[in-house]
Amino acid sequence: MVVSLFSSRNVFFTISLCLFAALYRPVLSRPAKFEDDFRIAWSDTHITQIDGGRAIQLKLDPSSGCGFASKKQYLFGRVSMKIKLIPGDSAGTVAAFYMNSDTNSVRDELDFEFLGNRSGQPYTVQTNVFAHGKGDREQRVNLWFDPSRDFHEYAISWNHLRIVFYVDNVPIRVYKNNEARKVPYPRFQPMGIYSTLWEADDWATRGGIEKINWSGAPFYAYYKDFDIEGCPVPGPTYCPNNPKNWWEGSAYHQLSPVEARSYRWVRVNHMVYDYCTDKSRFPVPPPECSAGI
Repeated sequence: MVVSLFSSRNVFFTISLCLFAALYRPVLSRPAKFEDDFRIAWSDTHITQIDGGRAIQLKLDPSSGCGFASKKQYLFGRVSMKIKLIPGDSAGTVAAFYMNSDTNSVRDELDFEFLGNRSGQPYTVQTNVFAHGKGDREQRVNLWFDPSRDFHEYAISWNHLRIVFYVDNVPIRVYKNNEARKVPYPRFQPMGIYSTLWEADDWATRGGIEKINWSGAPFYAYYKDFDIEGCPVPGPTYCPNNPKNWWEGSAYHQLSPVEARSYRWVRVNHMVYDYCTDKSRFPVPPPECSAGI
């Protein structure tokens, strides 16, 4: 079934969210050139720097996808970049923006995965959290705009108390530190920042039913305004546990009233999958699912 991306109510609320985000979010960004903080991780022939290195183009074709990674790892902070996704029929493709500890069986990972779609369908973003090797914590949200028409900002905020995934400063997921309930939380391992564009038509679109239409290749995604604010590792040893870091401040211990309202709006109107309510996988919901906002 084709789902309309917009309704008059959604448009009005989206405009309100943007206005509130502009009013309430402090100016924190430090956009950098690609080469300041990142390197090409694989298939350098498929990544092109544009606009003097302030933006890059990622390409996927039958021969290869591609990816890039941060030069350093970080422990806590906020990372963001603006992305313009593949237009039209992008079924079977995945563009990802994530943090990863690169520690195999005990890895920590925070994922944005943009799942390709057939033309006319909403674009779905999947988030996932791995902590100490434990994953399978997927949630999916249909974006309330067409992310292929223009750049939109995607951000991960990470401190000792919570992880928040943002889309244009609108929170779409909150993952709290529930170590008191014996739930693992990524708190000890630094993570690098990665982005990839790759073929995943065995699962990405409608569980693998929709395959890549290679006649539309090559596929392109664009990235710009790379921003990393956090504690580099190796780096000053006092930094990760410094309570004076801005991301550890009281304003970042919980969502503001405006953020909480927009968060509920996203969850009610745009969430299409939540592991917490998947009784086939979890007959008893995991303990963190009762934590709420």
